[in-house]
Amino acid sequence: MAQLRQDYAEFQSRNAEILTMGPDGPNAFRRYWENNQVPFIGMADIKSRVADLYYQKVNIFKLGRMPALFIIDLEGNLRFSHYGDSMANILPNSILLDFLDVLNSERHVPDGNANPSI
Repeated sequence: MAQLRQDYAEFQSRNAEILTMGPDGPNAFRRYWENNQVPFIGMADIKSRVADLYYQKVNIFKLGRMPALFIIDLEGNLRFSHYGDSMANILPNSILLDFLDVLNSERHVPDGNANPSI
């Protein structure tokens, strides 16, 4: 999450918003966000209903839910997904920002026929 916070302005400049979810309750999220001044949204997914919808993996031997990251376009379509196999398996922001650049350029193509190459 610190990595996403570090480049938050870059994500915003690409018309993107970051939403994070976790199994902690709303009070734990609120405390963490206030204590760490996280600029984006954190949401409680206590019973993992949303995580389950996206097939986020659980591995009790590796500290619980594995990292998962999704890019959903402005129309609500899932355009990119990454499922980590360990808590350290997190993509660098540069890959995400490059993909957002492709999506944004796709939105500006007059005939609408461009496809992201990533």
